[in-house]
Amino acid sequence: MRYYWALETDQPFSVLTFPIGCPQMIFHRKSPLYIPETGTSQSRFTVSGQVNFPAHISSVGDTEMIVAVFYPHTISMFIHTPPSAFYNQEISGYDIENRSFSELADRVFECSDTPTAISLIEQWLASGIKHTLNIDRIGASLSAMLRSASASVETLASTACLGKKQFERLFRQYVGMNPKEYGRIVRFQRALRMMQLGSSDYADIAYATGYSDQSHLIREFRQFSGLTPRQLVEYQTPYSDLYTVPV
Repeated sequence: MRYYWALETDQPFSVLTFPIGCPQMIFHRKSPLYIPETGTSQSRFTVSGQVNFPAHISSVGDTEMIVAVFYPHTISMFIHTPPSAFYNQEISGYDIENRSFSELADRVFECSDTPTAISLIEQWLASGIKHTLNIDRIGASLSAMLRSASASVETLASTACLGKKQFERLFRQYVGMNPKEYGRIVRFQRALRMMQLGSSDYADIAYATGYSDQSHLIREFRQFSGLTPRQLVEYQTPYSDLYTVPV
């Protein structure tokens, strides 16, 4: 687990979201959020996979939610379902064939307060931690990728002590998308981090984060956020989830 966050408000809101590189487990203790792009609402108990597109989420109020944000490659050890099964999707946690998982959600919804609910989630997750050699190998490759989003698949496979094809298969199994696509999200998040810290020279950001040029940076931002870097700054404060450690 990377971290938890919780939100309780009776005020309406709309927020632009984009790929953060981490799967999430969402418990809506009141009204679920609405996604205009798909015309659907999140399930009361939602598992959100790796995505490669932006979306807005909105609420008319009456929101009380708890979100557990996982490391990119660890959610499968808890739900025993490969994250590639919910790539670019948000699915109901109740649809995953895991009785313990469904029982956890029921207990969370029965809790009288958020701290108790988070404690229940932590206990459940702690009981399911099972490190394996492959999880450690993919974790090592992810650490290398976070240091250099432009690292080749061959270099990442070598870091994981795996052959290229086996590495690509295991990476998709544990992370939910192939290494090259995930590397693009890492690079986007790294650029966001530079903007978050105050950088505004987009040519410099492109060079520092591994884009071929500023035009490449702008194209990627349009795909992952729906906006150019300059438009994103005007729309909301840049924030990189993947490169920021919440306090």
